[in-house]
Amino acid sequence: MLSLVLFFTTLAFAQDEMQWRFSLEDRGGGEVELVADVKIKQGWYLYDTNIPEGGPTPTQISFDNLTGAEPVGAFHAAGKEAKVKFDAIFGMQIGTFQESARFVQRLRVTDKNSFAVAGDVRAQACNDQSCTPPLPNDFAFTAADLPSTVMVAAAAESTALTALQPLESVGSDSAVSATAATATVADPDSDLLWTPVIEELQQFGMKGSTAGMSLFWILLSGFAGGLIALVTPCVWPMIPMTVSFFLKRNKSDRRKAVSEALIYGGAIIVIYVVLGLLITAIFGASALNNLATSALFNLIFFALLVFFAIAFFGGFELVLPSKWTNRMDQKADSTTGVLSIFFMAFTLVLVSFSCTGPIIGTLLVEAATAGSIIAPAIGMLGFAIALAIPFALFAIFPSWLSTMPKSGGWLNSVKVVLGFLELALAFKFLSVADLAYGWGILDREVFLVLWIVIFALLGIYLLGKIRFPGDSEVPHLTIPRLFLSIISLAFAIYMIPGLWGAPLKAISAFSPPLYTQDFNLYEGEVHAQTLDYETGVAMAIQQNKPLLIDFSGYGCVNCRKMEASVWTDPRVKDLLDNEYILVTLMVDDKTRLPEIIEVEENGRTTRLKTIGDKWSYLQRHKFGANAQPYYIALDHGGKPLGPSYAYDENVERYLEFLETGLKNFNK
Repeated sequence: MLSLVLFFTTLAFAQDEMQWRFSLEDRGGGEVELVADVKIKQGWYLYDTNIPEGGPTPTQISFDNLTGAEPVGAFHAAGKEAKVKFDAIFGMQIGTFQESARFVQRLRVTDKNSFAVAGDVRAQACNDQSCTPPLPNDFAFTAADLPSTVMVAAAAESTALTALQPLESVGSDSAVSATAATATVADPDSDLLWTPVIEELQQFGMKGSTAGMSLFWILLSGFAGGLIALVTPCVWPMIPMTVSFFLKRNKSDRRKAVSEALIYGGAIIVIYVVLGLLITAIFGASALNNLATSALFNLIFFALLVFFAIAFFGGFELVLPSKWTNRMDQKADSTTGVLSIFFMAFTLVLVSFSCTGPIIGTLLVEAATAGSIIAPAIGMLGFAIALAIPFALFAIFPSWLSTMPKSGGWLNSVKVVLGFLELALAFKFLSVADLAYGWGILDREVFLVLWIVIFALLGIYLLGKIRFPGDSEVPHLTIPRLFLSIISLAFAIYMIPGLWGAPLKAISAFSPPLYTQDFNLYEGEVHAQTLDYETGVAMAIQQNKPLLIDFSGYGCVNCRKMEASVWTDPRVKDLLDNEYILVTLMVDDKTRLPEIIEVEENGRTTRLKTIGDKWSYLQRHKFGANAQPYYIALDHGGKPLGPSYAYDENVERYLEFLETGLKNFNK
């Protein structure tokens, strides 16, 4: 709260730290200089225009309108030189100005009568305690403001490339973005760069949907969750009791006993699938698609999983009201046939909730954030199938009951292990919210430290050195506990090099990306040249390279997998760094747009409020896709150079995709 108060106070008084004055000066030969003089408050300083990558915000210019003239050279400081010194915070040499400074941008006048220029200069003022935001300082001049001595430049050539070239050294993507957006993209509905290319992609063989694969993995995750639920204290003892009940109830007719057990298993499946469908009905399709990066929901998920972990550790019991269970028992006793079996299945669901509830909750959280409206139902289907299979099998082969391991303290150990896993998974959701909103509270090294501690403690617990409520004393170390302990401790040690920047491909889907790490010795990662579409087009024109658009997201698990397993291949990295302009567009970036953009989509008006909204609309509108990751190579006119590419960790196929784009661009 204190930091917010300081921020808004600084925002309100930022203009007091710098006073700007703009003017036009004739430089002969049909050229004028746009001069920006600034007086800086005592004790404050502002940064130079040329700042190394990864440094603070440089002083920069952007044009909202420029007619009758074109830029010449770069926006730069004139007069006194910047005071250059080493900045320990950023770890680099940085130039600063104190008291006053002058910045200039030279313009070649091509038409005096139509001359007009408008835009802003952004600069960040700092002292020893705080910095102002890089607020815009607006300027605007017309033909009437030109010095009377100015002449029109002779043989002035005005091309898109010439106009954009001086902006290359502005020093910030945001400055280039503002100019490029004005020059090339004025209306996202009609501009060439935003024109749909779905038909062209279909001719190449349109790809890009990962929904089928995601649903398959959700089904498998649900099945795995059901298998885990079987070996919890609430479910395991119910298997022999329930199967024996059916066999005793139909002593003279074993076929009927088997059929009733199968119906019982089917009822379990129906109940859980209906639960999954209810989740979709309650939240709605659009809400489920927004869950993945909603700060509120991710924080709720984080708190929910921590809550589940505490329950598994034995902090408290998750118990549904006893009257619910009693009512189901009464219904089962008072009814007959299939309905009676259904109520018995419902009783199992209620009785086992204290163990299955956290597993189901975690599964539904993962399914809900998968971006598919049927994902919760698919997850519950997998969970229910795994839970129902033993009841059917043991009814068919009752002799197997004697081979089942007996209930004991090992069942509580299963719950505690699940508690550690729930706690580790909880930080994934906190990380997604942190990244989407740029809070910076859970950088990669902080995340890794937490995971290292969690899995190290899990390994120590499995060795019997830590005991939780409900645990029985471990007289000797069993072989399964030994091997699980080795795996957990080895996993904790495996993550330690990540504190120095090791990519850790095994957990790249869960951990924050490498760029969030402050101390990083790893040099094999790939960085996007820009996070803005229009800026990427301008850079591609300047460098005569094709664009590679990477639709990604802070909460995109498969995006992190691709970056860790495919982009780190030396051949892929070389192409991305040297042959393409890589543009990463985060569809879940919650940064507010300067103003709301209204677009027509599917017969209704859609309001784009954030940067993520804008890029998500671009992907839907232009490419007809909505899943991430999604890669597409484009030429300078926004036309595809080949088929799109979705989630596929095959390096050779990704190389073929990149080389196809290059080949078609060079044609």
